[in-house]
Amino acid sequence: MKDEPEKKQQKKVPISLYLLSLIVVALLSIGGTIWLSSNGKAKVDEAAIQQENATSQTKNDEFAKLESVYQTILSRYYQKVDGDQLIEGALSGMTKALGDPYTDYMNVSETSDLNESINASFEGIGAEVMKQGDFVQIVSPIAGSPAEKAGLQPNDIILKVDDTELTGMTLNEAVSHIRGEKGTSVTLTIQRNGQTFEVKVVRDTIPIETVNGTLDKKDATIGHITITNFSDPTYDELVQTVTDLRSQGAKAFVFDVRSNPGGLLQTALMISNMFLEDGDTIVQTQEKGEKPVATLADDETYGDFKINEPSVLLVNEGSASASEILAGALKESAGIPIIGTKTFGKGTVQSVLSFEDESELKLTIGKWLTPKGEWINEKGVEPDQTVKLPDYAELMVINPAETYQKGDLSDEVKNLESVMKALGYTTTADGSYDGETVAAVKQFQSDHKLKEDGIVTGETASALVNDLRKKIEENDTQYEAAMLYLQEH
Repeated sequence: MKDEPEKKQQKKVPISLYLLSLIVVALLSIGGTIWLSSNGKAKVDEAAIQQENATSQTKNDEFAKLESVYQTILSRYYQKVDGDQLIEGALSGMTKALGDPYTDYMNVSETSDLNESINASFEGIGAEVMKQGDFVQIVSPIAGSPAEKAGLQPNDIILKVDDTELTGMTLNEAVSHIRGEKGTSVTLTIQRNGQTFEVKVVRDTIPIETVNGTLDKKDATIGHITITNFSDPTYDELVQTVTDLRSQGAKAFVFDVRSNPGGLLQTALMISNMFLEDGDTIVQTQEKGEKPVATLADDETYGDFKINEPSVLLVNEGSASASEILAGALKESAGIPIIGTKTFGKGTVQSVLSFEDESELKLTIGKWLTPKGEWINEKGVEPDQTVKLPDYAELMVINPAETYQKGDLSDEVKNLESVMKALGYTTTADGSYDGETVAAVKQFQSDHKLKEDGIVTGETASALVNDLRKKIEENDTQYEAAMLYLQEH
């Protein structure tokens, strides 16, 4: 990809490490469709930027106004003021004024945290988040992470961390409350579909492996390959995984980018190139004031490893950014079927620019289009075959810190009863914790060798959540549809 004019070199850092290093997980972010160049980290020419911005008298007046406000606060505010803190606030305020959840200013301290996180082990809850208006929204939990195990889902809103309200905070401020060391716990107040509930999550080390592949248990000629994000090693990991499965007898593949929030644009291009012929369009990109520019498949540029076996790509609402670039390329240029639900809809590209003091600006500098020129921002990529997971996959988690017992009447009880019903226990999901519910809970407790008191809390709540998760995994209707397609074609 050509650099943005006057842009300097971008920092080769997965954007998840920008957004999520503060949660500390090895995940490429939805904000992570990041443009790369060959020479590493940029130093922004601040003088040139200031000169460009001050080309008119109006702009001179505007900057004079900023200077006047700054000096007035320093001299007349009734308490002592940190001038550097005022400047940092102004810089953050400018990016916030854009109303773009993917543009952000990161001060020196936050940049330092980022760089430390790149070289350190990753510990946290394992969820990709973004700023949506005044709220912090989950884009996707990482497969196998504490967040996924706790039942967190794409589009959940995090209202509080323990007793701290996140509403109105910057993303960096919010994630500083969410992050923490392995073994520590955090209680998140979640809003989902108009309902609010609490989830206790125990932080852990998040695996950084980005590709995992196995042969299907029933049909050993089909390999199932999950790509959790698009980072620097992902291409090589995918090459190795495909090679290994081929040697084990795989003749077709289900590629799975469900709940993959994205990553490096370069990695998305290299992986897309595996499925295309030289000259096929992978993606189009469009910068300010420019016409769209097509990026074409090229074995010399993006690698000559090819996947020619029959394949299917699984997506869902947590598939975003680089995952959507891959989905668009496979759907429109390779004719590979996309199965699942509509993707997230993140169609912009960011560049990370570094200032001399090591603070950084992540700026949206363009948008990307599918090979046929469609901008999927806030729309998503429509699958060729829409397949939803069972309704019980949408149920809320049961908070083990709460106690539910006979006589209770609430939406939380209705959710609990729905979980019981999904697991095969006789109960009516009406929100009333009556004798029928007590009997069902006692039967569940007996089956799991738990104290048979008919009360849902602690171990009983956790066991219900674990059983529901297993049931969802065992009844993966989207994966089953992909298998059926490959077996019939």
